[in-house]
Amino acid sequence: MLTGRRALVRVDYNVPLSESGDVADVARLEGSIPTLNHLVDRGARPILLSHLGRPGGKVVPGDSLEPVAAVLEELMGRPVRFFPATDTDEAVESTRILPQGEVLLLENTRFLPGETTNDPGLGQRLARLGDFYVNDAFGTSHRAHASVVGVPSSLKPAVAGLLVEAELNALTRLRDDPARPFVVAFGGAKISDKIPLMESFLTRADRILIGGAMANTFLAALGRPTGKSLVESEAIGIASDLLARAPEVLMLPEDLVVGEPRTTGSTRVVPADEIPAALAAYDIGPATRERFSAVISTAETFFWNGPMGWFEAAGYDKGTLDVAQAAAVVSESGGFAVVGGGDSARAIREAGLDQRVSHVSTGGGASLEYLAHGTLPGLEVLDDDQS
Repeated sequence: MLTGRRALVRVDYNVPLSESGDVADVARLEGSIPTLNHLVDRGARPILLSHLGRPGGKVVPGDSLEPVAAVLEELMGRPVRFFPATDTDEAVESTRILPQGEVLLLENTRFLPGETTNDPGLGQRLARLGDFYVNDAFGTSHRAHASVVGVPSSLKPAVAGLLVEAELNALTRLRDDPARPFVVAFGGAKISDKIPLMESFLTRADRILIGGAMANTFLAALGRPTGKSLVESEAIGIASDLLARAPEVLMLPEDLVVGEPRTTGSTRVVPADEIPAALAAYDIGPATRERFSAVISTAETFFWNGPMGWFEAAGYDKGTLDVAQAAAVVSESGGFAVVGGGDSARAIREAGLDQRVSHVSTGGGASLEYLAHGTLPGLEVLDDDQS
Protein backbone atom coordinates (compact mmCIF):
# COMPACT_ATOMS: atom_id res chain seq x y z
CA MET A 1 0.00 0.00 0.00
CA LEU A 2 1.10 3.56 -0.70
CA THR A 3 -1.05 5.27 1.93
CA GLY A 4 0.88 8.09 3.55
CA ARG A 5 4.12 7.36 1.70
CA ARG A 6 6.00 10.26 0.14
CA ALA A 7 6.40 9.80 -3.60
CA LEU A 8 9.39 11.87 -4.74
CA VAL A 9 8.47 12.59 -8.36
CA ARG A 10 10.92 14.11 -10.83
CA VAL A 11 8.74 16.05 -13.26
CA ASP A 12 9.71 18.26 -16.18
CA TYR A 13 8.23 21.69 -15.51
CA ASN A 14 10.83 23.55 -17.53
CA VAL A 15 8.05 25.64 -19.03
CA PRO A 16 8.19 28.98 -20.83
CA LEU A 17 7.27 32.00 -18.71
CA SER A 18 5.88 35.24 -20.07
CA GLU A 19 7.49 38.61 -19.33
CA SER A 20 5.06 38.99 -16.45
CA GLY A 21 6.14 35.63 -15.02
CA ASP A 22 3.05 33.66 -16.02
CA VAL A 23 3.23 30.11 -17.38
CA ALA A 24 2.95 30.44 -21.15
CA ASP A 25 2.48 26.76 -22.04
CA VAL A 26 0.85 24.19 -19.74
CA ALA A 27 1.45 21.08 -21.88
CA ARG A 28 4.20 19.70 -19.63
CA LEU A 29 2.11 20.26 -16.52
CA GLU A 30 -0.85 18.50 -18.11
CA GLY A 31 1.37 15.61 -19.11
CA SER A 32 2.33 14.93 -15.49
CA ILE A 33 -1.19 14.93 -14.07
CA PRO A 34 -2.08 11.25 -14.79
CA THR A 35 0.89 10.07 -12.73
CA LEU A 36 0.15 12.51 -9.90
CA ASN A 37 -3.52 11.53 -9.76
CA HIS A 38 -2.54 7.85 -9.88
CA LEU A 39 -0.34 8.36 -6.81
CA VAL A 40 -2.87 10.45 -4.88
CA ASP A 41 -5.67 7.98 -5.62
CA ARG A 42 -3.55 5.26 -4.04
CA GLY A 43 -2.87 7.27 -0.93
CA ALA A 44 0.63 8.52 -1.73
CA ARG A 45 1.72 12.10 -1.15
CA PRO A 46 3.51 13.49 -4.27
CA ILE A 47 6.62 15.63 -3.67
CA LEU A 48 7.72 17.23 -6.94
CA LEU A 49 11.22 18.08 -8.14
CA SER A 50 11.88 20.00 -11.34
CA HIS A 51 14.27 22.44 -12.92
CA LEU A 52 13.41 25.64 -14.78
CA GLY A 53 15.73 27.57 -17.06
CA ARG A 54 19.50 27.72 -16.67
CA PRO A 55 20.18 29.62 -13.41
CA GLY A 56 23.66 28.13 -13.15
CA GLY A 57 23.56 26.81 -9.60
CA LYS A 58 22.43 30.04 -7.99
CA VAL A 59 19.08 31.54 -7.02
CA VAL A 60 17.54 33.53 -9.87
CA PRO A 61 14.11 34.86 -8.83
CA GLY A 62 12.85 34.89 -12.41
CA ASP A 63 13.43 31.13 -12.61
CA SER A 64 11.44 30.27 -9.52
CA LEU A 65 8.87 27.49 -9.82
CA GLU A 66 6.43 29.31 -7.53
CA PRO A 67 4.17 30.51 -10.41
CA VAL A 68 3.95 26.93 -11.64
CA ALA A 69 2.39 25.69 -8.40
CA ALA A 70 -0.68 27.90 -8.78
CA VAL A 71 -1.23 26.78 -12.38
CA LEU A 72 -0.80 23.12 -11.47
CA GLU A 73 -3.33 23.54 -8.64
CA GLU A 74 -5.86 24.94 -11.09
CA LEU A 75 -5.24 22.16 -13.60
CA MET A 76 -5.45 19.37 -11.01
CA GLY A 77 -8.33 20.77 -8.99
CA ARG A 78 -6.55 19.90 -5.75
CA PRO A 79 -4.26 21.87 -3.39
CA VAL A 80 -0.67 22.25 -4.58
CA ARG A 81 1.72 23.73 -2.04
CA PHE A 82 5.04 25.39 -2.88
CA PHE A 83 8.11 25.39 -0.69
CA PRO A 84 10.95 27.85 -1.54
CA ALA A 85 13.83 25.43 -0.93
CA THR A 86 14.83 21.93 -1.95
CA ASP A 87 17.64 20.22 -0.05
CA THR A 88 17.27 21.77 3.40
CA ASP A 89 15.99 20.30 6.65
CA GLU A 90 13.03 22.66 6.37
CA ALA A 91 12.21 21.26 2.92
CA VAL A 92 12.29 17.74 4.32
CA GLU A 93 9.97 18.79 7.15
CA SER A 94 7.55 20.30 4.61
CA THR A 95 7.25 16.87 2.97
CA ARG A 96 6.49 15.19 6.27
CA ILE A 97 3.63 17.50 7.16
CA LEU A 98 2.00 17.47 3.70
CA PRO A 99 -1.66 16.51 4.17
CA GLN A 100 -3.11 13.51 2.36
CA GLY A 101 -4.62 14.48 -1.00
CA GLU A 102 -2.32 17.45 -1.55
CA VAL A 103 0.77 17.93 -3.72
CA LEU A 104 4.01 19.70 -2.84
CA LEU A 105 6.25 21.42 -5.42
CA LEU A 106 9.76 22.28 -4.24
CA GLU A 107 12.00 25.03 -5.63
CA ASN A 108 14.06 24.82 -8.82
CA THR A 109 16.68 22.05 -8.54
CA ARG A 110 19.07 24.07 -10.72
CA PHE A 111 19.36 26.66 -7.97
CA LEU A 112 21.58 24.02 -6.33
CA PRO A 113 25.28 24.05 -7.34
CA GLY A 114 25.57 20.25 -7.48
CA GLU A 115 22.51 19.51 -9.58
CA THR A 116 24.00 19.54 -13.08
CA THR A 117 27.26 17.91 -11.94
CA ASN A 118 25.38 15.08 -10.18
CA ASP A 119 27.05 15.76 -6.85
CA PRO A 120 26.65 12.56 -4.76
CA GLY A 121 26.05 14.49 -1.57
CA LEU A 122 23.23 16.46 -3.16
CA GLY A 123 21.63 13.27 -4.47
CA GLN A 124 21.65 11.84 -0.96
CA ARG A 125 20.19 15.02 0.55
CA LEU A 126 17.41 15.11 -2.02
CA ALA A 127 16.67 11.44 -1.35
CA ARG A 128 15.52 12.43 2.15
CA LEU A 129 12.51 14.12 0.58
CA GLY A 130 10.68 10.90 -0.27
CA ASP A 131 10.04 7.27 0.60
CA PHE A 132 10.28 6.12 -3.01
CA TYR A 133 11.21 7.72 -6.34
CA VAL A 134 9.25 8.18 -9.55
CA ASN A 135 10.83 9.44 -12.77
CA ASP A 136 8.11 11.13 -14.79
CA ALA A 137 10.46 13.57 -16.53
CA PHE A 138 11.31 11.85 -19.79
CA GLY A 139 12.50 15.14 -21.29
CA THR A 140 15.37 15.35 -18.79
CA SER A 141 16.22 11.66 -18.58
CA HIS A 142 19.18 12.09 -20.91
CA ARG A 143 20.81 14.37 -18.30
CA ALA A 144 22.99 12.71 -15.64
CA HIS A 145 21.91 15.24 -13.01
CA ALA A 146 21.49 14.76 -9.27
CA SER A 147 17.68 14.82 -9.31
CA VAL A 148 17.57 12.43 -12.28
CA VAL A 149 20.39 9.96 -11.58
CA GLY A 150 21.74 10.69 -8.10
CA VAL A 151 18.47 10.43 -6.18
CA PRO A 152 17.27 7.09 -7.60
CA SER A 153 20.72 5.66 -6.95
CA SER A 154 20.07 6.26 -3.23
CA LEU A 155 16.27 6.06 -2.93
CA LYS A 156 14.54 2.76 -3.66
CA PRO A 157 12.27 1.66 -5.10
CA ALA A 158 12.82 3.88 -8.13
CA VAL A 159 10.26 3.48 -10.89
CA ALA A 160 9.02 5.10 -14.09
CA GLY A 161 5.89 7.24 -14.09
CA LEU A 162 3.01 6.90 -16.53
CA LEU A 163 4.33 9.63 -18.83
CA VAL A 164 7.74 7.95 -19.09
CA GLU A 165 6.08 4.58 -19.71
CA ALA A 166 4.02 6.06 -22.55
CA GLU A 167 7.15 7.62 -24.07
CA LEU A 168 9.07 4.35 -23.91
CA ASN A 169 6.21 2.36 -25.42
CA ALA A 170 5.92 4.73 -28.37
CA LEU A 171 9.63 5.23 -29.01
CA THR A 172 10.52 1.55 -28.58
CA ARG A 173 7.91 0.66 -31.18
CA LEU A 174 9.40 3.28 -33.47
CA ARG A 175 12.95 2.10 -32.86
CA ASP A 176 12.53 -1.67 -32.86
CA ASP A 177 9.45 -2.52 -34.88
CA PRO A 178 8.36 0.20 -37.33
CA ALA A 179 5.76 -0.91 -39.85
CA ARG A 180 6.80 -0.07 -43.39
CA PRO A 181 6.97 2.16 -45.27
CA PHE A 182 8.89 4.01 -42.57
CA VAL A 183 9.30 7.73 -43.31
CA VAL A 184 11.29 10.22 -41.23
CA ALA A 185 11.28 14.02 -41.47
CA PHE A 186 14.08 16.06 -39.93
CA GLY A 187 14.07 19.83 -39.58
CA GLY A 188 15.43 22.42 -37.22
CA ALA A 189 18.80 24.08 -37.39
CA LYS A 190 21.54 21.60 -36.53
CA ILE A 191 22.67 18.34 -38.06
CA SER A 192 25.26 17.84 -35.32
CA ASP A 193 22.54 17.33 -32.68
CA LYS A 194 21.05 14.46 -34.69
CA ILE A 195 24.04 12.65 -36.22
CA PRO A 196 23.69 9.33 -34.30
CA LEU A 197 19.97 9.13 -35.01
CA MET A 198 20.30 10.09 -38.68
CA GLU A 199 22.99 7.46 -39.12
CA SER A 200 20.86 4.80 -37.45
CA PHE A 201 17.89 5.68 -39.65
CA LEU A 202 19.89 5.57 -42.90
CA THR A 203 19.51 1.80 -43.03
CA ARG A 204 16.13 1.53 -41.29
CA ALA A 205 13.98 4.23 -42.90
CA ASP A 206 12.59 4.07 -46.41
CA ARG A 207 12.79 7.84 -46.88
CA ILE A 208 14.31 10.65 -44.82
CA LEU A 209 12.98 14.13 -45.62
CA ILE A 210 15.24 17.07 -44.83
CA GLY A 211 13.84 20.55 -44.20
CA GLY A 212 14.44 23.50 -41.93
CA ALA A 213 17.78 25.24 -41.67
CA MET A 214 19.58 21.89 -41.70
CA ALA A 215 18.58 21.56 -45.36
CA ASN A 216 20.83 24.54 -46.09
CA THR A 217 23.83 22.61 -44.80
CA PHE A 218 23.01 19.69 -47.10
CA LEU A 219 22.63 22.09 -50.04
CA ALA A 220 25.99 23.62 -49.18
CA ALA A 221 27.48 20.12 -49.17
CA LEU A 222 26.29 19.77 -52.76
CA GLY A 223 28.01 23.01 -53.65
CA ARG A 224 24.81 24.96 -54.12
CA PRO A 225 24.53 28.67 -53.24
CA THR A 226 22.88 29.31 -49.88
CA GLY A 227 22.91 33.13 -49.79
CA LYS A 228 22.49 34.48 -46.27
CA SER A 229 20.85 31.27 -45.04
CA LEU A 230 21.90 29.67 -41.79
CA VAL A 231 24.46 26.98 -42.57
CA GLU A 232 26.20 24.77 -40.01
CA SER A 233 29.58 25.06 -41.66
CA GLU A 234 31.31 22.56 -39.37
CA ALA A 235 28.73 19.92 -40.37
CA ILE A 236 29.07 20.27 -44.17
CA GLY A 237 31.42 17.28 -44.25
CA ILE A 238 28.94 15.20 -42.26
CA ALA A 239 26.13 16.15 -44.61
CA SER A 240 28.27 15.22 -47.61
CA ASP A 241 29.02 11.83 -46.07
CA LEU A 242 25.34 11.13 -45.34
CA LEU A 243 24.38 12.05 -48.91
CA ALA A 244 27.06 9.77 -50.32
CA ARG A 245 26.00 6.83 -48.15
CA ALA A 246 22.27 6.92 -48.86
CA PRO A 247 21.38 9.18 -51.80
CA GLU A 248 18.23 7.16 -52.51
CA VAL A 249 16.95 7.57 -48.94
CA LEU A 250 17.59 11.28 -48.28
CA MET A 251 15.22 13.75 -49.89
CA LEU A 252 16.13 17.46 -50.00
CA PRO A 253 13.90 20.43 -50.85
CA GLU A 254 13.47 21.27 -54.52
CA ASP A 255 12.24 24.80 -53.81
CA LEU A 256 12.45 27.21 -50.88
CA VAL A 257 10.74 30.31 -49.52
CA VAL A 258 13.32 33.07 -49.15
CA GLY A 259 13.41 36.62 -47.83
CA GLU A 260 15.68 39.23 -46.35
CA PRO A 261 17.63 37.95 -43.35
CA ARG A 262 15.57 37.85 -40.11
CA THR A 263 12.72 39.91 -41.52
CA THR A 264 9.13 38.92 -42.19
CA GLY A 265 8.29 41.23 -45.04
CA SER A 266 8.33 40.25 -48.69
CA THR A 267 8.96 36.59 -49.53
CA ARG A 268 9.52 34.70 -52.75
CA VAL A 269 9.85 31.12 -53.91
CA VAL A 270 13.05 30.03 -55.65
CA PRO A 271 14.53 26.70 -56.77
CA ALA A 272 16.66 25.13 -54.05
CA ASP A 273 19.81 25.64 -56.14
CA GLU A 274 19.13 29.32 -56.83
CA ILE A 275 19.04 31.08 -53.45
CA PRO A 276 19.95 34.73 -54.14
CA ALA A 277 23.14 35.96 -52.53
CA ALA A 278 21.38 38.65 -50.45
CA LEU A 279 18.48 36.47 -49.23
CA ALA A 280 18.01 33.60 -46.80
CA ALA A 281 15.88 30.43 -46.96
CA TYR A 282 13.29 30.21 -44.18
CA ASP A 283 10.84 27.53 -45.32
CA ILE A 284 10.40 24.73 -47.81
CA GLY A 285 8.58 25.81 -50.96
CA PRO A 286 5.16 24.71 -52.32
CA ALA A 287 6.52 22.00 -54.63
CA THR A 288 8.54 20.54 -51.76
CA ARG A 289 5.54 20.73 -49.42
CA GLU A 290 3.47 18.79 -51.92
CA ARG A 291 6.23 16.25 -52.50
CA PHE A 292 6.94 15.74 -48.79
CA SER A 293 3.23 15.39 -47.99
CA ALA A 294 2.84 12.79 -50.74
CA VAL A 295 5.73 10.72 -49.37
CA ILE A 296 4.45 10.99 -45.79
CA SER A 297 0.99 9.85 -46.95
CA THR A 298 2.49 6.50 -47.98
CA ALA A 299 3.91 5.84 -44.51
CA GLU A 300 2.72 3.21 -42.10
CA THR A 301 5.20 4.66 -39.59
CA PHE A 302 6.21 8.33 -39.52
CA PHE A 303 8.63 10.15 -37.23
CA TRP A 304 9.08 13.92 -37.31
CA ASN A 305 11.63 16.01 -35.43
CA GLY A 306 12.24 19.69 -36.12
CA PRO A 307 10.23 22.37 -37.95
CA MET A 308 10.51 22.79 -41.70
CA GLY A 309 11.34 26.48 -41.34
CA TRP A 310 10.98 29.63 -39.28
CA PHE A 311 7.47 28.60 -38.31
CA GLU A 312 7.04 31.33 -35.69
CA ALA A 313 7.10 33.96 -38.43
CA ALA A 314 4.17 34.72 -40.72
CA GLY A 315 4.94 33.62 -44.27
CA TYR A 316 7.40 30.94 -43.21
CA ASP A 317 5.10 28.49 -41.43
CA LYS A 318 3.44 26.64 -44.29
CA GLY A 319 6.00 23.83 -44.56
CA THR A 320 5.79 23.01 -40.87
CA LEU A 321 1.99 23.15 -40.90
CA ASP A 322 1.79 20.86 -43.94
CA VAL A 323 4.04 18.27 -42.29
CA ALA A 324 1.94 18.49 -39.11
CA GLN A 325 -1.21 17.92 -41.15
CA ALA A 326 0.40 15.00 -42.97
CA ALA A 327 1.35 13.42 -39.63
CA ALA A 328 -2.27 13.62 -38.51
CA VAL A 329 -3.40 11.98 -41.74
CA VAL A 330 -1.00 9.06 -41.18
CA SER A 331 -2.44 8.45 -37.71
CA GLU A 332 -6.05 8.82 -38.79
CA SER A 333 -5.45 6.40 -41.65
CA GLY A 334 -4.36 3.68 -39.24
CA GLY A 335 -0.62 4.35 -39.27
CA PHE A 336 1.68 5.28 -36.41
CA ALA A 337 2.96 8.88 -36.30
CA VAL A 338 5.30 10.25 -33.63
CA VAL A 339 6.33 13.87 -33.21
CA GLY A 340 9.73 14.04 -31.52
CA GLY A 341 9.40 16.87 -29.05
CA GLY A 342 10.90 20.35 -28.97
CA ASP A 343 9.81 22.89 -31.57
CA SER A 344 7.97 20.31 -33.69
CA ALA A 345 5.83 19.37 -30.67
CA ARG A 346 5.13 23.04 -30.05
CA ALA A 347 4.23 23.53 -33.71
CA ILE A 348 1.77 20.66 -33.82
CA ARG A 349 0.12 21.87 -30.61
CA GLU A 350 -0.20 25.39 -31.99
CA ALA A 351 -1.75 23.93 -35.14
CA GLY A 352 -4.34 22.17 -32.96
CA LEU A 353 -3.29 18.77 -34.28
CA ASP A 354 -1.56 17.28 -31.23
CA GLN A 355 -4.59 15.13 -30.33
CA ARG A 356 -4.75 13.75 -33.86
CA VAL A 357 -1.34 12.07 -33.96
CA SER A 358 -0.33 8.81 -32.32
CA HIS A 359 2.19 10.32 -29.92
CA VAL A 360 3.77 13.70 -29.20
CA SER A 361 6.98 13.25 -27.25
CA THR A 362 7.70 15.51 -24.28
CA GLY A 363 11.44 15.12 -24.82
CA GLY A 364 13.36 16.67 -27.70
CA GLY A 365 16.96 15.66 -26.99
CA ALA A 366 15.86 12.74 -24.83
CA SER A 367 13.72 11.21 -27.56
CA LEU A 368 16.54 11.53 -30.09
CA GLU A 369 19.06 9.95 -27.74
CA TYR A 370 16.74 7.10 -26.82
CA LEU A 371 15.96 6.34 -30.45
CA ALA A 372 19.67 6.36 -31.30
CA HIS A 373 20.96 4.36 -28.33
CA GLY A 374 17.99 2.58 -26.73
CA THR A 375 18.72 3.86 -23.22
CA LEU A 376 19.11 7.02 -21.15
CA PRO A 377 21.02 7.76 -17.93
CA GLY A 378 17.80 8.51 -16.05
CA LEU A 379 16.32 5.15 -17.05
CA GLU A 380 19.34 3.01 -16.28
CA VAL A 381 19.09 3.74 -12.54
CA LEU A 382 15.45 2.67 -12.27
CA ASP A 383 14.45 -0.72 -10.91
CA ASP A 384 13.81 -3.41 -13.50
CA ASP A 385 10.84 -4.80 -11.60
CA GLN A 386 8.40 -1.92 -11.36
CA SER A 387 5.31 -3.85 -10.39
